[in-house]
Amino acid sequence: MKTVHCTTAQALVRFLDQQYVSLDGKESKFVEGVSVIFGHGIVLGLGEALLHDDHSLKVFQGRNEQGMAHTAIGFAKQHQRRKIIAVASSIGPGAANMVTAAATATANNLPLLLLPADTFATRQPDPVLQQVEQPYDLSITTNDAFRPVSRYFDRISRPEMLMSAMINAMRVLTDPQGTGAVTIALPQDVQGEAWDFPESFFMKRTHPLIRTLPDSEMLHKAAYQILDSRNPLLIVGGGCRYSEAGTVIRDFCNEFKLPMAETQAGKSTVTSDFFYNLGGMGVTGNLAANRYVRECDLVIGLGTRLTDFTTGSKELLAEAKLIQINLSDYHGLKLDALHVKADVKTALEQLGQILRQHHYHHENDIGISKVKRLWNEEVARFTSVRHSEQVQPEIKNDYERQLQEFQRMTASCLSQTAAVKLINERIAPASLIVAASGSLPGDLQRMWVSRSENSYNVEYGYSCMGFEIAAALGAKLAEPKREVYAMVGDAAFLMLHGELVTSLQENAKITVCLFDNMSNGCISNLQMSNGLESFCTDFRYRKAESGKLEGGYIPIDYAAVARGYGCEAWTVRSEQELEDALAKAARAKHSVLIDIKVLPKTMTDGYASWWNVGLASVSPFEQVNEAYEQLQTQREKARRY
Repeated sequence: MKTVHCTTAQALVRFLDQQYVSLDGKESKFVEGVSVIFGHGIVLGLGEALLHDDHSLKVFQGRNEQGMAHTAIGFAKQHQRRKIIAVASSIGPGAANMVTAAATATANNLPLLLLPADTFATRQPDPVLQQVEQPYDLSITTNDAFRPVSRYFDRISRPEMLMSAMINAMRVLTDPQGTGAVTIALPQDVQGEAWDFPESFFMKRTHPLIRTLPDSEMLHKAAYQILDSRNPLLIVGGGCRYSEAGTVIRDFCNEFKLPMAETQAGKSTVTSDFFYNLGGMGVTGNLAANRYVRECDLVIGLGTRLTDFTTGSKELLAEAKLIQINLSDYHGLKLDALHVKADVKTALEQLGQILRQHHYHHENDIGISKVKRLWNEEVARFTSVRHSEQVQPEIKNDYERQLQEFQRMTASCLSQTAAVKLINERIAPASLIVAASGSLPGDLQRMWVSRSENSYNVEYGYSCMGFEIAAALGAKLAEPKREVYAMVGDAAFLMLHGELVTSLQENAKITVCLFDNMSNGCISNLQMSNGLESFCTDFRYRKAESGKLEGGYIPIDYAAVARGYGCEAWTVRSEQELEDALAKAARAKHSVLIDIKVLPKTMTDGYASWWNVGLASVSPFEQVNEAYEQLQTQREKARRY
């Protein structure tokens, strides 16, 4: 057997450089590079290996470990899970920073390879710098925190363990139904330890992404359910995007006159101008899809996890039968669905053949036109109002006080919904938007008109604050010629925005549209619509007299922050100023930030949907008790499991 004498870290780099994937006969390199922040646990092992010039991996320098990993997630999603950036960190806090990102990747079924350094396998210098000691189990380190949020976890305590670990890592990273975060912990002494690795370990490996064919019996059962149904609806989930099923879905709906609705992950698989596309469904869905689904006796899920936000905590789908076309047995069996285990594109093509043999088509174009017209009228209404007409009645009194104070500080007259609509209309049709948290995903799923495919990259499986700017950078690295816009609230911006500097370093221009309402606005709305006052959600100074956070708003000049990093930046308070800033941003060569001062409580609200929340069953606040009674009534209407 021919061998190569090298360190564990050198072997890891050589292995990663030889990984490829193929789909439908098209082969591509799987690992683009490695993103790092060097610390003592990684710099002399993996860092030394990356310094060699015998590999083609790019090395990216991050600013925050969580941010680096979010960049990698955005990159992988925009590459339809067929290309990744690995992320390496030092031990201790550097590794722990990535746990949140690991959960984000796993919740969204997106491939993320994490390479955190670890304590010494020999334990000779214990406790090494940044080591957390657990007296009841000396084998536990910070990296064990990755176990519950990883699809695969391994610790390389001997060099020869690397081979089976990495082959299994690639198995999971390229698995269409079970991908997510993969964590390979690298003890810092083992990184530098040499061994004679078999030369075969470094050969080129092409991992086929095989389209799973549907079982004929299950597919025919699904077809018969469609033939027997009165009013079916398709739900397009994220699996449709990764299956590249957009054209097939469009043709399927056109031929059989079937409407479709979108999840957050599935949005832009089919463009919004398609007649049979009703738009977003569920808690953050719009009036058209949510009204239509209530009249459906059959719902066909395509590559969707059927989260509570999609199903309205199972109340929207309380009566309908379900078919799930999904690669995952776990997701496919939810809500007692008939599960067709298959690749979405392949299954729809074959399902169409069966329906065609029965001369099937569904006649409900009038109903589709009606609900879409109602929604368009509602969009026109709420984007034209500016103040209290847009606010729920139960929070209007407090809002009036907030509004006066906010306007006194900012001189803003711009609503969030008007800003979203204007951005949508002014940016290039092929532009890509990235978002994740707060009220923006609701506004975007409801309002955003996707004018090109795969132009909507909103992380809502984990709704991770701080994801937005880093993931926008990842999307830009994936598609350098595409204009990329990070849609982020002020609270999420404060969580994590260091990769804005990395975007300048990489000459990867992103445009940050920052919506500043001086609060965690969506959570404030949740409090106030359930009988509470806005509590610890507005960004206010502590008041000396009461000792509570009820003083004046904290003014922050986010444009100044961005300019300090080297970006161009503008503060806007009106539609005209926003329009001018968007024009300047489009001409800019490097990353820019638009600080949009939007009036509080001017986001969209729920439409014909319900969300089950953990409200207090007993409270001294009468409005909370009333809200709890209403909650119990809704719970009675929803499916139990």
